[in-house]
Amino acid sequence: MSLDTRLRPPPSLSSAHPARYALAVGRLLLGWLFTWAFLDKLFGLGKPTQDGWLSGTSPSKGFLSHADGPFKEMFHSMAGQVWVDALFMFGLAGLGVALFLGVCLRLAAAGGTILLFMLWAASLWPENNPFMDEHWIYAALLISVAFADAGTTLGFGRTWARLPIVRRFSILR
Repeated sequence: MSLDTRLRPPPSLSSAHPARYALAVGRLLLGWLFTWAFLDKLFGLGKPTQDGWLSGTSPSKGFLSHADGPFKEMFHSMAGQVWVDALFMFGLAGLGVALFLGVCLRLAAAGGTILLFMLWAASLWPENNPFMDEHWIYAALLISVAFADAGTTLGFGRTWARLPIVRRFSILR
């Protein structure tokens, strides 16, 4: 009986493995989800936002002012605040760009998980489950994409990782 001590992963886990493409496609789909939310809230494209941020409508007011559950008072007080609107919109845009390009996925996973947690907390309790809804699925995909370096497949992650600042600060990978 031999002990396998190879330093390279077996061929089934190499960069050509179909699972890498599945995660890359998941990354791109999630990137579109955040990008669409940003564009709809910015321009008011009518799916579901009628009036956009550029026309003076707060992207957070409608959702947060109707929040229910144990944190409703906190979310009601945040609704329509300029800083909340700015953080929300820049967060959506940043997540969309990072996921589409396949860069800065670790920060995107951390920031996106926090954003998704806040959205989940504002919509407590889920309609069809005691605690689980799509926010946790999106967060799990974000984290998986970051851990798997899914930006190196169908993205610019490999080139991004070679930048000196990214080499110095691994959180930027």
